[in-house]
Amino acid sequence: MVRMNRGWVLKQRPEREVRSTDLELVESPVAGLEHDQILVKNIYLSIDPTNRVWLSSRDQYLPPVGIGEVVRGVSVGVVEDSSSARFQPGDTVLLGQGGWQLYSTYDASAASRIRRRANIPLTASLSVLGTTGLTAYCGLLDVCRPNPGETLVVSAAAGAVGSIVGQIAKIKGCRVIGIAGGPDKCKWIVDDLGFDGAIDYKSEDVGDALDRLCPDGVDMDFENVGGSIMDAVYSRLNVNGRMAVCGLISSYNSDAPMAGPKDFGRVLMNRLTIQGFVVLDHLSRAREAYGDLAAWIETGQLRWKDHVVHGLASAPEAMNRLFTGEHDGKLMVQIADEPRPVVAQTDSTVTHQQVGARQ
Repeated sequence: MVRMNRGWVLKQRPEREVRSTDLELVESPVAGLEHDQILVKNIYLSIDPTNRVWLSSRDQYLPPVGIGEVVRGVSVGVVEDSSSARFQPGDTVLLGQGGWQLYSTYDASAASRIRRRANIPLTASLSVLGTTGLTAYCGLLDVCRPNPGETLVVSAAAGAVGSIVGQIAKIKGCRVIGIAGGPDKCKWIVDDLGFDGAIDYKSEDVGDALDRLCPDGVDMDFENVGGSIMDAVYSRLNVNGRMAVCGLISSYNSDAPMAGPKDFGRVLMNRLTIQGFVVLDHLSRAREAYGDLAAWIETGQLRWKDHVVHGLASAPEAMNRLFTGEHDGKLMVQIADEPRPVVAQTDSTVTHQQVGARQ
């Protein structure tokens, strides 16, 4: 009996937010395996700002998704069939380009086996122990290069990456100020995650708040947003300040050029370092990063949230949540049941919090 696949394909490039006419949910037969391939039934789809970039025609670090192609995205799933000696049916794997579809036929050499850890849910493989955690780890340690006592400002600080960045900076002895949207998110990053202060960009002037919370200026900016928020932090960077440009989500729903800082002369006068980075350039650091992240989880130094939306049909709406802020932590879509029950969690061994209602 032929397996049937279901997946989202690109019909036309979105002009702003993704609309129902931009994507189409299609059904097609699953192709047979070639040598050294695996057939994976996807369980969780990662929803990331870069998903929106890949749907556009702007210059980017990977080729844009083509019209008629499955929407690109990271996924976690279970192997159902294999023509490779590396994987057996039942293995759990991470696919860097599994896509927004139920089944992925994938080259075994490009898949990564997931090492399940006691009391840590499978969803963590897309968040704190996945590319999200690796992005935070390398962006802060390799690009910002923090020193004890320095001040770091993180935008989108209650988001998947920003919330981990701030906690790693605290572990490294830094003072951390987070910029987030809404009182609940600001309260979470201060009361639960240990940030030294929070700025609610929805209710207060970011520049004025930075002057109050960072009277001695800012040494590092971990930038996830861009636009006016980035400019407010940039204009307060100290001599030898560093900015890690992880994302510019405020500009992703437009094909217009992304605006940079207004006063570019500060780069010269304050000897600033501004570096964009993509996690694909740091995959060689994964083993070390995941080891450190797991150790910090075990000691209770690192907390995170996974926001799970249910159903393949929900994926486009879930992506739009990234731009409205209607999510907590790492956003993902569950499209199939996990292969086995998750180990029971206890407050003493895990600091994860999963949110999201079944839809």
